[in-house]
Amino acid sequence: MIFERLGRFVFRRRWLTLVLSGIFLVVSLVVLTQGGDLTGSTIHDIESERAQTVVEEVLGHTMDTTVVAIFRADAPPLKDPRNADFQDAMKEALAPIRKDPRVLSVMTADDAPPTLALAMVSPKAHSAFALITLKGTLKQALKSYRPVRTLLRSPLLTIECTGRLSYLGDLGVTLEHDLFRAELISLPLAVLVLLLVFRTSVAAVLPVGVGALAVMGGIALVLLLSRVTDVADYTVNVCSLIGLGVAIDYSLFTLSRYREELAQGRDYEDALVRAMGHAGRIVSFSGLAVGTGLAGLLFFERSYLFAVGIGGITVVTLAVIFALTFLPALLAVLGPRIHAGKLSIGKLGPREGFWNRTAIRVMAHPFLVLVPTVLLLLVMGVPFLHLRMSASDSRILNVEADARRGYDSFSRDFPDAAATRLVVAVEYPAGAPEKDRDPDVPALLTTTRIDALYDFSRKIATLPHVVKVESLVDGDTPMDKDDYESILLHPSPVSRDSVLAGEKMMVGAHAMLFYVVVDAPPETPEAQGVVVQLRALGHVGDGNVMVGGQTANDVDTTHFISSRTPRVITFIVVMTFLIFGALVWIFQDGHLGLAPARPVEPTIPVLLFCVLFGLSMDYEVLMLSRMKEVYDRTGDNTQAVAEGLEKTAGLITSAAAIMVVVFGAFALAQVVVVRAVGFGMGLAVALDATLIRVLLVPATMRLFGPLNWWAPKWMMALRKMTGLDKLAH
Repeated sequence: MIFERLGRFVFRRRWLTLVLSGIFLVVSLVVLTQGGDLTGSTIHDIESERAQTVVEEVLGHTMDTTVVAIFRADAPPLKDPRNADFQDAMKEALAPIRKDPRVLSVMTADDAPPTLALAMVSPKAHSAFALITLKGTLKQALKSYRPVRTLLRSPLLTIECTGRLSYLGDLGVTLEHDLFRAELISLPLAVLVLLLVFRTSVAAVLPVGVGALAVMGGIALVLLLSRVTDVADYTVNVCSLIGLGVAIDYSLFTLSRYREELAQGRDYEDALVRAMGHAGRIVSFSGLAVGTGLAGLLFFERSYLFAVGIGGITVVTLAVIFALTFLPALLAVLGPRIHAGKLSIGKLGPREGFWNRTAIRVMAHPFLVLVPTVLLLLVMGVPFLHLRMSASDSRILNVEADARRGYDSFSRDFPDAAATRLVVAVEYPAGAPEKDRDPDVPALLTTTRIDALYDFSRKIATLPHVVKVESLVDGDTPMDKDDYESILLHPSPVSRDSVLAGEKMMVGAHAMLFYVVVDAPPETPEAQGVVVQLRALGHVGDGNVMVGGQTANDVDTTHFISSRTPRVITFIVVMTFLIFGALVWIFQDGHLGLAPARPVEPTIPVLLFCVLFGLSMDYEVLMLSRMKEVYDRTGDNTQAVAEGLEKTAGLITSAAAIMVVVFGAFALAQVVVVRAVGFGMGLAVALDATLIRVLLVPATMRLFGPLNWWAPKWMMALRKMTGLDKLAH
């Protein structure tokens, strides 16, 4: 059939296949050297993003391109940030930044409106901060950030930076380090496992070569994709994690079957053709299953998860393609040299017949095995019931990262400025300005709107957990509506400069901004509750209310993901419930010391769900195909389960060990998102190869009996048409 014909074609066109693979490798390397435009976790068409767009229209730039630079003095002469020596040192450090063409603006306490200027200096902490805004979009500013940051230095002051731009810049560097370290750890360990499996050095390195091809090709496509759409930084790491694991596994399936056929005395061409006939179907079906799971991410259109899905599907597809073309071509070229580099290692693992006896014991008491196993899995998944989700920020970085140190310093030294702020954008329809008004006053401001804004602000101030409201109708000195109308519509010479400075920061052509300060961290239910209450207010006179900021983005992201997450079969739900439970217990509740306790990033559950949908079927496909061979030959369900488990035990154990090694290496990453995904997938594979394979599957199949092998007539006809009925022969 098709896979046998493919095997024969590749054997006879092996050099052509290798040349084409080499061309693909060269093209991928060229793309990799050119890099891409990776950004953060962006979701379009949500309210917080629309609010951010309004903020950008008012300010003239996005807040994401503004960096907070904290200057701190440790030497006694410069302790007070208000003295001339400190200010001179700060000005000297900022001078190259002000002249840089990539910088849009620099604001210090000297440049800021009076109310903001007071908050930018902390004599008690010996610190002051400046706001540095880079030109262009977030992608453009991200390219400029690292060169600009290197210009910001001082021999007298300690300088740390934070903000979204700083976070993304350091995140990219950290992820590159994590990827290099993970591959540096996982590849040698994978080769070691393969050496123990094959006991020849040549056979051991072939699957790693297939993995490298698939990963480089997948990452190259992700980088190309990043030039036309938003792609999150960690997409590269996730694609590498998935691609390396499945590519090595698929190569292991093919190579093991090939060596098995050779051991039965077949020549190299016939052995390869038969190996492709058996392993090709399994590899293709497994790739289809994993790809189908990852395709679930395509439902999250206009979000960073869509790109993760595209990248994941690509690396899995390439893993299948190269396992069925590049690897067979190498085997055809190598011929007898596949046995080169033999190692004097005895047979590892349990003695022959161990897995057969284990399966028979399990099937002898199916209920006694099934019930405790299911209960154990459910108990492990219980922590999932108190899952909380929050988007990533500088706190997920290592404490040595500049953005993380800056975040900690900013929160400690300037608690008021660093407090959780929700931005409320009030968007108005166009309208004619009132008569007899100051020409410098924005046309948006009218008596009616100022009155409505005043009432709106006072209503916000009464909400639980709201500390204060920052707006044009809120100030340090209490005033009533008439006072605000007078000072905003007819500013006096004394108040004109401060009023105009405030209007420049808060009033645009069609919108006005409020900032709501909350006494709870941005990821907490209390802060999210304020977002919900603000949105419930709906309108301010003829203005439409939109809420933005980190907390609002968390609320929108969680809703976006949860509303689009598909509901699939019970087994997948149970498996993902189990893994999520472990993630909550370890990463949210802070057990085992792998990460500080904090809410789970919203990406992790849906990403694991989609990936594990396919991976959970991987080893079952291999095992059940062998069981089906035995059942077709004997008609005995018990023998089929026991013998099928025995025949695939060594291969599945080896494949699972490689997967766990690869995923476990990524679990050592500094970025919590990558660490959690690596840990979750490694745990899933380990459970799949142990509890599920050894206990749950045999017990369940014993209870189902002949129903395991029943199929409707139309399905059997389709199986015959597609050649799948040849799988057992």
